[in-house]
Amino acid sequence: MSDVTLREGRGDEGAALARCFRQMWLDVSIPEDGIEDDWQERVERFVEHGRRELGLRFFFAEHEGAIVGSVCVQRFAGLYPDLLKPSVRRYGYLWGVWVEAARRSRGLGRALTERGVEALREDGATHVLLHAAPMGLALYQSLGFTPTNELRLSF
Repeated sequence: MSDVTLREGRGDEGAALARCFRQMWLDVSIPEDGIEDDWQERVERFVEHGRRELGLRFFFAEHEGAIVGSVCVQRFAGLYPDLLKPSVRRYGYLWGVWVEAARRSRGLGRALTERGVEALREDGATHVLLHAAPMGLALYQSLGFTPTNELRLSF
């Protein structure tokens, strides 16, 4: 990992984050035709809104100027009206953890996740939420993430 640097993404790098996010889905076996045609614009709009309203930040891992990993964090917008004071519960959400296939299992996903968690801590989060792909479960659990009571019903 000594040849890789982590840095915060800039406001004009939404397209780069979109490419990473799209690749993350492809890497977990979502077919290309399962991704909306306007994927880049959707991510860029989401990032723009999130930066304005939800403290959204993203980080890239770079090797020789090429992006080889990413993570994004934001305050969780919620699924229902939030009645609790932020000192009781202020969720942060970590998403879009992606590492280029050739660089996996070298600590880069861990470093990106830890940087994202630290950014949420800096923002005052009391909890960090994420939805993990099966290949990431061991990593997240090793960092202290625990399964919750979320339930799912598929149709």
